[in-house]
Amino acid sequence: MTDTPIQWIAAAIFAVALLHTFAAKQFERLSHRHPAHAGMFHLLGEVEVVFGFWAIVLVLAMAFVSGGTQALDYAESRNYTEPLFVFVVMVIAASRPVLRTVMASVDTLARVLPVSTPLATAWLGLAAVPLFGSLITEPAAMTIAALMLAPQIFRPEVPERVKYVALGVLFVNISIGGTLTSYAAPPVLMVATTWQWDSAFMFATFGWKAALAVLVNASVAAFVLRKHLRPAPVARDGAATETRVPPTVVVVHVGLLAGVVLFAHHPVVFLGLFLMFLGFTQAYERHQNPLIIKEALLVGFFLAGLVVLGGMQQWWLQPIVSGLTPVALFLGALGLTAITDNAALTYLGSLIVGISEESKYMLVAGAVAGGGLTVIANAPNPAGIALLKRGFADETVGAGGLLLGALGPTAVAAAAFLFL
Repeated sequence: MTDTPIQWIAAAIFAVALLHTFAAKQFERLSHRHPAHAGMFHLLGEVEVVFGFWAIVLVLAMAFVSGGTQALDYAESRNYTEPLFVFVVMVIAASRPVLRTVMASVDTLARVLPVSTPLATAWLGLAAVPLFGSLITEPAAMTIAALMLAPQIFRPEVPERVKYVALGVLFVNISIGGTLTSYAAPPVLMVATTWQWDSAFMFATFGWKAALAVLVNASVAAFVLRKHLRPAPVARDGAATETRVPPTVVVVHVGLLAGVVLFAHHPVVFLGLFLMFLGFTQAYERHQNPLIIKEALLVGFFLAGLVVLGGMQQWWLQPIVSGLTPVALFLGALGLTAITDNAALTYLGSLIVGISEESKYMLVAGAVAGGGLTVIANAPNPAGIALLKRGFADETVGAGGLLLGALGPTAVAAAAFLFL
């Protein structure tokens, strides 16, 4: 699969897929204007479908040019552990026992802070939960934060520009908030073993800088949001009996989530735990809300498509990454992250022989700082889009709006990594 024609075809399809992500909102509008074909336009307007759709086109093109066997060999050679993990962790993290426990904890803490409870809840959702992602992984943190903030901020009556500011801050903070450990952020995970970066190194080199940037971004966003917030629905001790979840059920859910996070690199194990989770939710259905299977499957489809498409982009990406000075590498990684998954970018960097320590830092710093610029920049972003898009016009998130909303928090993150 290294023939030049195939590489150029793959690069062209990848470029078309990128353009499709920016045009997704237009397809959604076409579905309203042409009801006879609304189903097809709505499908093409789903951001989560874009890369999976074009990955299928790529495999078909490979089959036509190089033969079906080589096309299948390429598709089966890809590593789909990350899409599977994100699917599983989204479903479990969004389950009622886990989500209600986290929301109740945030609500309790919000009542202690010396500001209004809605403002404190929003600030904690944009600051504390992304930093908590360093323990439970970024996809889990994105799922919890999105479900917490959706009824409070991402409502149709809130101005679009305000929602895009909040979305940009959430995406950037999730991307950098997972750098306090060596396993939670996908771009860090790709290089941690190769470069021998443990959690102590990550906290000392990246984590404290990221935490400061997260706090600044969340504070600015909370100030912008202050006039548009309303209390988030959270179960408290006085809630009706049917809304309470027994502690034993919570312990089982949290234990299964912890097991999935612990075995994130072993799909046989975490898929087995997921099957146990599904069985448990059926056994105690009265303590569950409907699982977000559809949303999680769409996100997994998106990421799997990115794995297939991204695997053919190494021929032009790696020369760019390897030929830059450290500062240029930081800026290049910041920009390239917007058009390719930041984990794929750092993985390519890990393949470069003799890369300096300064260049390693700059590559990862730029990759995580730019993780909120587009939906494809960071693996958890599609999860956030899937859970929050209903609060936006036409129930779609515009790529331009997200880019503008993320520019400010991205600049804060970049400054923290460059100058602190």
